[in-house]
Amino acid sequence: MQREHLGSRLGFILLSAGCAIGIGNVYKFPYITGQNGGGIFVLIYLVFLLILGIPVMTMEFAVGRAAQKSPAAMYQELEPKGSKWHLHGYACLAGCLLLLMSYSTISGWLLNYFVSTAAGKFVGMTPSDVSSAFITMRSDIPSQIGYTAVVVISGALVCSGGVQKGLERITKYMMLALLIIMIVLAVNSVLTPGGKEGLAFYLLPSIDRLKEAGAGQVLVAAMNQAFFTLSLGIGGMAIFGSYIGKERSLLGEALNVGILDTFVAFTSGLIIFPACFAYDVEVSSGSSLLFITLPNVFNNLPGGQIWGALFFVFLSFAALSTIFAVFENIVSCTMDLFGWSRKKACLIDCVTLLILSLPCALGWTVLSGIQPFGEGSTIMDLEDFLVSNCLLPLGSLIFVLFCTSKKGWGWGNFVNEANSGRGPKVSKWMRGYLTYVLPVIIFGIFLYGVYDFFN
Repeated sequence: MQREHLGSRLGFILLSAGCAIGIGNVYKFPYITGQNGGGIFVLIYLVFLLILGIPVMTMEFAVGRAAQKSPAAMYQELEPKGSKWHLHGYACLAGCLLLLMSYSTISGWLLNYFVSTAAGKFVGMTPSDVSSAFITMRSDIPSQIGYTAVVVISGALVCSGGVQKGLERITKYMMLALLIIMIVLAVNSVLTPGGKEGLAFYLLPSIDRLKEAGAGQVLVAAMNQAFFTLSLGIGGMAIFGSYIGKERSLLGEALNVGILDTFVAFTSGLIIFPACFAYDVEVSSGSSLLFITLPNVFNNLPGGQIWGALFFVFLSFAALSTIFAVFENIVSCTMDLFGWSRKKACLIDCVTLLILSLPCALGWTVLSGIQPFGEGSTIMDLEDFLVSNCLLPLGSLIFVLFCTSKKGWGWGNFVNEANSGRGPKVSKWMRGYLTYVLPVIIFGIFLYGVYDFFN
């Protein structure tokens, strides 16, 4: 079967960025920035994004483009005979399934909040009412299942149309709409009376704030955020590498995707920091920032119902861009593994994901007794730990070792593939860093992530 290809370079960049961009860019980047000194953290984060995230993304793109296969089958095309690198391909598929099992539930929450905000449900509510509404939403079984199903079925419908006519066409329009809505929201937030203090905190680096937060803590947090923001390690980028030609070098394309991903995260800060400082809101409050704190902020804004609806449709687009990209990865894997047609793979994968997503969606109701990490933990916590703390860093480590080791694909093959086409090239001087230093850093991130999670 002939490999499908994307129709344009813009489609490739927007799809790759859409896979990386998610709600973590929107609330995690601002609250981690808030915890770690503001502007100085942003500068350090950008440095680590360049030296950590971009090289791994380049390697994922290269493996995918060279193999012209999905993550489940790409290693078989490139690995030395008798080696076991291909086992990671199955881990990539498992990681994508685990990611969507929890991400589809969160995406359903965002769609629910968009509908509720647009309908004026939160208008006139007190802060305690808004908090209760979030708890009620998670406890509403029909709503949880219904919105999760809408998300999963949407992914199947988009991917069933094919790479160009379905995934690329829909994602291009959705991502462009996302960027326009972000800019509108950012301008409105920056002009909010009382928001200047938030902008100063966010945009002006301060050595004093670095000392206050702890230089070591800031460095580790920036390193972790730079690494995880691009969703590397489970084949999310490799699949889109397999859909492009050799007209452009892959280091340059990785830089473009990284810039777009960073633009979304940075602009999210412009939306959230001024609003939170204007209304004396703690910006480091995690998921409650989205579902409890910000609805209260919109209640106090002039035209808050409109701005709130725009904010949650923006969040929904950010989440759905990841859903569509990861669903395509799963579909491509099952097509390669079982020889199914695209339509058949989409149908079977849709039914499978609907079933697999139920435990997470019901984790606050009929399955609330399952608390994998002790009292108060949920099935979502387990799925997120397996993906974020284990599969992403360890998978990225495998990609790096595969591209640099003589027992894998090897440095020469990687560089030849990555440097094919116009644009920035992987240089000879990078070999020592990518071969010996980067793997140690990634393994350190894995160890720290596990330690930090349990402590």
